[in-house]
Amino acid sequence: MKEWIDKYIKYLKIEKNSSPHTLISYRTDLEQFLAFCSAHFELKEAEVKINIIDRLTIRLWLGVLSEDGLARSTIARKVASIRSFFKYGFVRGAVEKNPAHLLIVPKKEKKLPNTIQVEEINRLMEIVETGTPSGNQDKAILELFYATGMRLSELTNLNVNQLDLNDKQVSVIGKGNKQRIIPLGEKAIQACKNHLQTRIELYGKRTDSDARKSLFLAPGGQRMYPRRIQNIVKDYLTMVSEVTQKSPHVLRHSFATHMLDAGADIRIIKEFLGHADLSATQIYTHTSVDRLKKVYSKAHPRAEK
Repeated sequence: MKEWIDKYIKYLKIEKNSSPHTLISYRTDLEQFLAFCSAHFELKEAEVKINIIDRLTIRLWLGVLSEDGLARSTIARKVASIRSFFKYGFVRGAVEKNPAHLLIVPKKEKKLPNTIQVEEINRLMEIVETGTPSGNQDKAILELFYATGMRLSELTNLNVNQLDLNDKQVSVIGKGNKQRIIPLGEKAIQACKNHLQTRIELYGKRTDSDARKSLFLAPGGQRMYPRRIQNIVKDYLTMVSEVTQKSPHVLRHSFATHMLDAGADIRIIKEFLGHADLSATQIYTHTSVDRLKKVYSKAHPRAEK
């Protein structure tokens, strides 16, 4: 089974172009399942064969995870890992019958996304000290996150040639290597122009051919990396908001919620966010309904007791 896990991860990386985060998560899930099977069948991990796994074995593992108090969202991801792995094994003849075929994915807890108010967004952009290469870059990072709603991985991988400031748009490579075009507003365009004027001053000893293409650069001159961007966003959000989660995703959620509040079509927002299914975007309708209720309770003469 261990060999099949290695083959499957290689398949995800090369043929499915899965993100590094997905590869790590799926490998972790499958290796945890392998460790369970090793104990369950009283075999060494290297001796566990993929074709001895049945549906009951998988259900026993999921039961253990539930008893351990794992969140339903975590268990749902592990179920997805197992289903995808055995589907891969079945198609390639590793198993005669897919033991994970009828597995049901637990429904995830519905959590409303963290957002910040428009006023806080305005303060966020105002507190960035521009005029220096690093300040100009920070401002461009924040403006692009809020202007486009792109993911952290998408912004990290941005190259200079994906920006088209004349046509006021940016080309984003999302999940599954799918490309989408997102319009840019004037604030983001100006921030990007300022950054491009001083970007070369961020070059350093670690600036290689890849870094020279990258839109954003880390302190050493190499391509910007996710942790650095997360820290930049967290530092600035801490100055303007009490929101518990201070990550780039807050800006992504705020982008979608503010667009919806202003009357944008949810199907258009789906395209901006790069969601494959409209159901993933519909969570933002809940935040807008809550906002409408608050406005109603404050504005309607007979809303309050």
